Amino acid sequence: MRKVRDYDAELKALGDKARALKAKKVQQLGELVTSTGADALDLDVLAGVLLAAVESASADEKEAWRAKGSAFFQGRGRKAGRSTGGNAGGGSKTGAGETQG
Repeated sequence: MRKVRDYDAELKALGDKARALKAKKVQQLGELVTSTGADALDLDVLAGVLLAAVESASADEKEAWRAKGSAFFQGRGRKAGRSTGGNAGGGSKTGAGETQG
């Protein structure tokens, strides 16, 4: 005989998991804003910058942003760039892994 499935319990579990994933994403986005120093910007400015990035159609501009973001996550971001004279394109990867997450 087949085991009866409890669809209500399964739906509730899926809903709980979706809420937890959304909460984790929101937390990570907040940590990203803080770690980049963007929390110092006015909310209107930050929203405008993000909207401009979303609306941008320039592949070259998006690639430049991607490279800059990749460098940030490799530990050559805002803080490391200042200590090495702003040379984000080279030098050692001092502090690599500190901004992982």
